[in-house]
Amino acid sequence: MLLAQEGGGGGGPGGFGMLPLFAILGLLFYFMVIAPERRRQKEHQALIENLKRNDRVVTIGGIKGVVLNVNKDTKEVTVRIDEATNTKIHCDVTAIARVETDAVGGEKTSKSSEGSK
Repeated sequence: MLLAQEGGGGGGPGGFGMLPLFAILGLLFYFMVIAPERRRQKEHQALIENLKRNDRVVTIGGIKGVVLNVNKDTKEVTVRIDEATNTKIHCDVTAIARVETDAVGGEKTSKSSEGSK
Protein backbone atom coordinates (compact mmCIF):
# COMPACT_ATOMS: atom_id res chain seq x y z
CA MET A 1 0.00 0.00 0.00
CA LEU A 2 2.83 2.35 0.85
CA LEU A 3 4.58 1.64 -2.45
CA ALA A 4 1.46 2.42 -4.42
CA GLN A 5 1.15 5.82 -2.77
CA GLU A 6 4.80 6.75 -3.50
CA GLY A 7 4.71 5.63 -7.12
CA GLY A 8 1.44 7.36 -7.91
CA GLY A 9 2.58 10.79 -6.72
CA GLY A 10 5.15 11.31 -9.46
CA GLY A 11 6.60 14.24 -7.49
CA GLY A 12 9.97 12.56 -6.84
CA PRO A 13 13.31 14.21 -7.54
CA GLY A 14 13.87 14.86 -11.22
CA GLY A 15 17.07 14.58 -13.22
CA PHE A 16 18.25 17.98 -11.99
CA GLY A 17 18.11 16.83 -8.38
CA MET A 18 20.75 14.18 -9.13
CA LEU A 19 23.05 16.61 -10.96
CA PRO A 20 25.03 17.75 -7.88
CA LEU A 21 25.60 14.12 -6.88
CA PHE A 22 26.98 13.26 -10.33
CA ALA A 23 29.18 16.38 -10.28
CA ILE A 24 30.65 15.38 -6.92
CA LEU A 25 31.24 11.81 -8.11
CA GLY A 26 32.88 13.12 -11.28
CA LEU A 27 35.24 15.34 -9.28
CA LEU A 28 36.13 12.48 -6.94
CA PHE A 29 36.85 10.22 -9.92
CA TYR A 30 39.07 12.89 -11.48
CA PHE A 31 41.12 13.56 -8.35
CA MET A 32 41.45 9.90 -7.34
CA VAL A 33 42.03 8.25 -10.75
CA ILE A 34 42.78 10.59 -13.64
CA ALA A 35 45.05 13.18 -11.99
CA PRO A 36 47.44 10.66 -10.34
CA GLU A 37 47.70 8.67 -13.59
CA ARG A 38 48.59 11.83 -15.54
CA ARG A 39 51.26 12.64 -12.95
CA ARG A 40 52.76 9.14 -13.26
CA GLN A 41 52.79 9.43 -17.06
CA LYS A 42 54.63 12.76 -16.89
CA GLU A 43 57.18 11.33 -14.43
CA HIS A 44 57.78 8.32 -16.69
CA GLN A 45 58.17 10.56 -19.73
CA ALA A 46 60.75 12.66 -17.85
CA LEU A 47 62.55 9.48 -16.81
CA ILE A 48 62.75 8.33 -20.44
CA GLU A 49 63.97 11.72 -21.67
CA ASN A 50 66.74 11.83 -19.03
CA LEU A 51 67.92 8.27 -19.64
CA LYS A 52 71.67 8.17 -20.26
CA ARG A 53 74.65 5.84 -20.52
CA ASN A 54 75.69 3.99 -17.32
CA ASP A 55 72.29 4.40 -15.64
CA ARG A 56 71.28 1.35 -13.64
CA VAL A 57 67.75 0.46 -14.78
CA VAL A 58 65.00 -2.05 -14.13
CA THR A 59 62.72 -3.02 -17.01
CA ILE A 60 58.99 -3.63 -16.72
CA GLY A 61 59.81 -7.34 -16.81
CA GLY A 62 62.07 -7.01 -13.76
CA ILE A 63 65.39 -7.33 -15.61
CA LYS A 64 68.14 -5.25 -14.03
CA GLY A 65 71.02 -3.89 -16.04
CA VAL A 66 73.17 -0.96 -17.08
CA VAL A 67 72.34 1.29 -20.04
CA LEU A 68 74.99 1.13 -22.76
CA ASN A 69 73.30 3.14 -25.48
CA VAL A 70 70.15 5.23 -25.90
CA ASN A 71 68.94 5.91 -29.43
CA LYS A 72 66.38 8.73 -29.24
CA ASP A 73 65.51 8.43 -32.97
CA THR A 74 64.40 4.79 -32.87
CA LYS A 75 63.40 4.96 -29.18
CA GLU A 76 65.58 1.97 -28.44
CA VAL A 77 67.91 1.34 -25.53
CA THR A 78 70.71 -1.22 -25.18
CA VAL A 79 71.03 -2.69 -21.68
CA ARG A 80 73.89 -4.90 -20.45
CA ILE A 81 72.35 -7.47 -18.12
CA ASP A 82 75.42 -9.61 -17.35
CA GLU A 83 78.89 -8.15 -16.95
CA ALA A 84 80.67 -11.52 -16.90
CA THR A 85 79.44 -12.62 -20.32
CA ASN A 86 78.69 -9.10 -21.60
CA THR A 87 75.11 -10.11 -22.39
CA LYS A 88 73.07 -7.27 -23.87
CA ILE A 89 69.43 -6.76 -24.73
CA HIS A 90 67.80 -4.19 -26.97
CA CYS A 91 64.44 -2.92 -25.85
CA ASP A 92 62.09 -0.03 -26.33
CA VAL A 93 62.69 2.94 -24.00
CA THR A 94 59.15 2.60 -22.68
CA ALA A 95 60.13 -0.81 -21.28
CA ILE A 96 62.26 0.93 -18.64
CA ALA A 97 60.29 0.97 -15.40
CA ARG A 98 62.74 2.86 -13.20
CA VAL A 99 66.28 4.13 -12.89
CA GLU A 100 68.24 3.20 -9.79
CA THR A 101 71.12 5.21 -8.36
CA ASP A 102 73.60 4.23 -5.67
CA ALA A 103 72.49 4.91 -2.12
CA VAL A 104 76.18 5.26 -1.16
CA GLY A 105 76.40 8.57 -3.02
CA GLY A 106 73.59 9.85 -0.86
CA GLU A 107 71.72 11.41 -3.77
CA LYS A 108 68.62 9.36 -4.51
CA THR A 109 67.69 5.77 -3.82
CA SER A 110 65.60 5.30 -6.96
CA LYS A 111 63.50 7.17 -9.46
CA SER A 112 60.33 5.35 -10.37
CA SER A 113 57.42 5.82 -12.72
CA GLU A 114 55.25 3.61 -10.53
CA GLY A 115 55.16 5.92 -7.53
CA SER A 116 56.16 4.91 -4.04
CA LYS A 117 55.05 1.55 -2.72
